[in-house]
Amino acid sequence: MQTISPRIKLLSEDHIQKIHQDSIHILAETGIRVDSIRAKKVFEKALGQDSESDIIKLPGDLIESAIQSTPQSIDIFNRLGERAFSIGGLQEKGTIYGVGVTNTWYQEVMTDELVPFSGNHVEIAARLAQTLEQYDLISTPGVIQDKDILHGEVMATLEMVSNTTKPLVLLVSDPKQFESSLEMLAHLKGDLSEKPFVIPYVNPITPLVLNEDTSEKIFTTLDLGLPFIYSSYGMSGATAPIGTNATLTMLNAELLAGLVFAQLIKPGTPVILGSLPSVFEMKTMISAYTSQTMLVNLACAEMMFYYRLPHAGTSGSGSGWGPDVLGSGTLWMNHLTSSMGKTGLAPFVGGNFDSQAFSPNLVVYSNEVIRQVRQLSYGFTMDKSALELDDIHAVGPGGNFLMSEQTLQHFLEVNEQHSQIWPGYSLEKWMEEDSPSATDHLRKHTGETLHNLQTPQDHDEIQVLGQKFIANLPGNPPLN
Repeated sequence: MQTISPRIKLLSEDHIQKIHQDSIHILAETGIRVDSIRAKKVFEKALGQDSESDIIKLPGDLIESAIQSTPQSIDIFNRLGERAFSIGGLQEKGTIYGVGVTNTWYQEVMTDELVPFSGNHVEIAARLAQTLEQYDLISTPGVIQDKDILHGEVMATLEMVSNTTKPLVLLVSDPKQFESSLEMLAHLKGDLSEKPFVIPYVNPITPLVLNEDTSEKIFTTLDLGLPFIYSSYGMSGATAPIGTNATLTMLNAELLAGLVFAQLIKPGTPVILGSLPSVFEMKTMISAYTSQTMLVNLACAEMMFYYRLPHAGTSGSGSGWGPDVLGSGTLWMNHLTSSMGKTGLAPFVGGNFDSQAFSPNLVVYSNEVIRQVRQLSYGFTMDKSALELDDIHAVGPGGNFLMSEQTLQHFLEVNEQHSQIWPGYSLEKWMEEDSPSATDHLRKHTGETLHNLQTPQDHDEIQVLGQKFIANLPGNPPLN
């Protein structure tokens, strides 16, 4: 059976080699700054030298060894112990999509009013990811703003794990709460390494800094035997060079440095590498996602595919003000290019205003976009030509295919390709319905979805166990 699938390819073999060699040059000549004494000792031991400087320069053979030591693919499970998907290589599901990430505001469905992000909003986000079938995981969707909560990031992790059975991508800024969150998950589910359902996410500081908090999180993650995402966030023109090629090369060098660090600590540890490229708009003083950043995202994915390493990229969130044209354009551009390119994981769908405001409307709309993009990327097959020719012959010139055998067999699957949010109004029907807006239909559909969210059967049990764990963390009053 021959499948015809649309694909995007940016880099030639010569391009790849140029980017790789320039990345090696950066790491050997410019080096990276290592802020952690503990991390610095790891590098010094591997290099066989002590240095008074915090700048570490990495030779090419050490980088090549790290690439060879890293697993080419990683099996990820749900928290019930069932295999959910694999990241790396030719992924059977194509690009993996997730809801997130670390917003501080929540946008109300009917009004787009902004309210501070709360634990209840984590619950909503996790249940949305659980309910909507195009999402494969949930990333930490927001930072709880209630200042009375002593361990807010641990509490957010509890809300995630109790409200979905899908895999989790964990973003926790405080290293102590990061460790406590993983300890709580181990307390709830046992050995996290056997069938990993949680993937910690860490960032170095661009340009070329392995900061102390990130180093400590990596040590903690590897102690538990978990895979993790190591992702660079660079703004071209600010923290990264203004040129597309230079940004790509420098971010690639940062990723290779993180890979070396992980493999020096624990050879063979699974690592997912990627970047979140943006550009700095000097006129408005904001970061933005543009066609340039999408190209860097695609090229980064191709570099990881060349290295045979799992990849995580951007998700299209950031530019919208609500469920609007501004946001939808970025979503379509990201999801379409990701699924047609080599992007392995797109974990951060659902944020507006540069991922500061979580929008359920955007999550629901993006679910529809991902569904259509996946249908497009799967392409079509050439295995039924004989039957189709018979069908054409039977209908003949001037006929129609409304009642043909092939139409009767396949019309339902064709109809499923149409929108599941908006009715297929003709112009006349739209006018009869008082010319409703597409946004109003989306809001209504999102509201109905929120009223029918799925809740895991063991939600209450996990909440009780998790609350007891959090209550015993340092700083909390003792339980009676």
